[in-house]
Amino acid sequence: MRLGSGAFAASCVVIEVLGVAVFLRGFFPVSVRSASRVRPLPPAPEPAAGTNSNWTQLPPPLFKKVVIMLVDGLRGDFVFGSKGVQFMPYTTYLIEKGFTHSFIAEAKPPTVTLPRIKALMTGSIPGFIDAVMNFNSPILLEDNLIGQAKTAGKRIIFYGDDTWIKLFPKHFVEYDGTTSFFVSDFREVDDNITRHLDNVLKREDWDMLILHYLGLDHIGHVTGPHSPLVGPKLKEMDYILKKIHISLLSKEREASLPHLLVLCGDHGMSETGGHGASSVEEVSTPLVLISSAFQRKSGNFQPPKHVQQTDLAATLAVGLGLPIPKNSVGSLLFPVVEGATMREQLRFLHLNSVQLSRLLQENVPMFEKDPGYQQFKVSEKLHGNWIKLYLEGNNSEVLLNLGRKVLKQYLNALKTLSMSLSKQVAQYDMYSMMVGTVIVLEVLILLLLSTPKALCQKAEFEIPLSTSLLSLLFFLMLLILSAVHVIVCTSAEKSCYFCSISWLMAIGVMMLISALLCVILSLLTNTFENVRPPAKNQAASSSSWSGLDLLILFGTLGHVLSLGASSFIEEEHQTWYFLINTLCLALGHEMCRNHFLGKDFDHNLTMEGDFQKDTEKILQYKNDHVDVPEYNKTHKLPSSLELPESYEKWLGLASPWFILICCRLLRSLNQTGVQWAHRPDFGHWLTSSDHKAALSVLASLSLVMIFILVQRRCSPVSKVAMALGLLGIYCYRAAFGNVFLPWQRDNKDISK
Repeated sequence: MRLGSGAFAASCVVIEVLGVAVFLRGFFPVSVRSASRVRPLPPAPEPAAGTNSNWTQLPPPLFKKVVIMLVDGLRGDFVFGSKGVQFMPYTTYLIEKGFTHSFIAEAKPPTVTLPRIKALMTGSIPGFIDAVMNFNSPILLEDNLIGQAKTAGKRIIFYGDDTWIKLFPKHFVEYDGTTSFFVSDFREVDDNITRHLDNVLKREDWDMLILHYLGLDHIGHVTGPHSPLVGPKLKEMDYILKKIHISLLSKEREASLPHLLVLCGDHGMSETGGHGASSVEEVSTPLVLISSAFQRKSGNFQPPKHVQQTDLAATLAVGLGLPIPKNSVGSLLFPVVEGATMREQLRFLHLNSVQLSRLLQENVPMFEKDPGYQQFKVSEKLHGNWIKLYLEGNNSEVLLNLGRKVLKQYLNALKTLSMSLSKQVAQYDMYSMMVGTVIVLEVLILLLLSTPKALCQKAEFEIPLSTSLLSLLFFLMLLILSAVHVIVCTSAEKSCYFCSISWLMAIGVMMLISALLCVILSLLTNTFENVRPPAKNQAASSSSWSGLDLLILFGTLGHVLSLGASSFIEEEHQTWYFLINTLCLALGHEMCRNHFLGKDFDHNLTMEGDFQKDTEKILQYKNDHVDVPEYNKTHKLPSSLELPESYEKWLGLASPWFILICCRLLRSLNQTGVQWAHRPDFGHWLTSSDHKAALSVLASLSLVMIFILVQRRCSPVSKVAMALGLLGIYCYRAAFGNVFLPWQRDNKDISK
């Protein structure tokens, strides 16, 4: 197929865009999102086994005021390591004395500020695609904690990084943003936040206070995490935390509910001071929850547990009496609600489990088989039994033990559900990425091979598309790719994008890959033939390897290699069956090409033209020389209608298929191997004594058919001998009864 430069370039661009799109779809997996675009669904009612529970509303809040102190770039070891002990004494004192619940919150990459704020407020896991999807729309439209608080009438005040103001432009009753562009500013960027604290902490007209400090992150970018400037900045943060905590404690005497102070970081800091990747220092952030409502634990100080950064959204929603964001994949931090009653604890865990199970149903096709979903159903059933006993007024030890069992079951279900949902975003779709990469590389190689022709004056390209689509390599590649597609899509634990598309589209992509490969190999072959010096004789030029020769060679090598496995000793014949069938199909394909698309067709056309030219010459010679009867008698004028007999061509085409049929009949004669030796086959039928009469009739009819077929070419003596042989067979059968052949006497019971 001949293409102009414009058409060829446009085709390459379209295919290249397709490959890049498939790769990006695998590299940027779709985030876990709820299909519902409306407001969150009403809270699920409390499960009740045979009773009517009136707990259909959200539980009341646990805290009156919440202060979130987010320190940008705060690493976990800055609080829980030696730097925390040295530079943050007040925070260390609260942690060691048991006034806090402390955790190491793991932040998922990319560890930059914008996705981390989304993770903290929505509970979802933003990926790399979020930076592209939200490039022109910085407003956070996803269900989030700030939006839920505003809808519930909470008054929110914010001071700090202006990224929050871009994400939530109409959610704060009071705000003052500071830009993070001036990285060399270590002090003013934080002083602009702290100058509002004295006034705000004295007021009562707010419910949430969010502070985002940037100075520590700027120090890390400029001088690194081990800079002498890090210590004074940590002391400053510790002093601010102390001021806020003391102020909240002083107001709790007049408040009906306790307050909550949260110290956290959006991301960590690498050893060079940067962030954005997935090193331990960059993903490990401290999460310290401080409140007088927490039960003080006696004993030695325990190292902080590792949790997910997304767990904070569900925890704050429960603490403020708000619905959990519907796209949250985090689980409730249970130590925060340990001070509530058993019924309230079960209610909190049930709400979180229902929210995660709904999200799982909308994003995982086979959600019923998910271990977390199965654990949730068991927990909900046990929870209903506990409610039944509770409403009946049972206060025995049985109720307490059952409640503890339900709590443990809920916590396991939450952990498993959260992990299942997180895997939907955290893992790349490697299969789609590989398919896209192969398409892109094939197009690049094709462009590279076509570059010399593109530099010519007449920029036209001869693409061997028709021959490539009808080549043996194309069908073999298509078969291999289809087998790989079936194996990957049926064995993968999680569904990928390329497995979710229709089979018709998948086969189309596989045909595209196979065709591009065949075109590339054809162009490479033509290039090498042009570079190679011409052969000295025709025999040398015809000694190149064909596709059929390569199939026989690699098939033989593959069979030899297969003998190295012990399993093939018993089932070796299966390999032979496969190779014979493949060889017959390849022979049939080669014959079709030779008869219909090979050189014979063009050769016949050329011969017809030559015959016509010869006829014209002879007629001209006849006109010039009248007496040429001897020539006309001895030399018959060739005609274009006189072609070779067609039955030979069709016989050659039918031979491979006839061989395939015969091979299939031969396979049914005897069940070989170990796995199928017990199955009945044609060999059992032949050796069965019940079929001896039928066999004798079939043998006689076969001999008669042979006699009829060869009677024209046989001499009278041969005919007489054949008749005597047939008579002898009947006499033999009459003499020995049911015994048809001598060598079958010992096989009478073989069918048993």
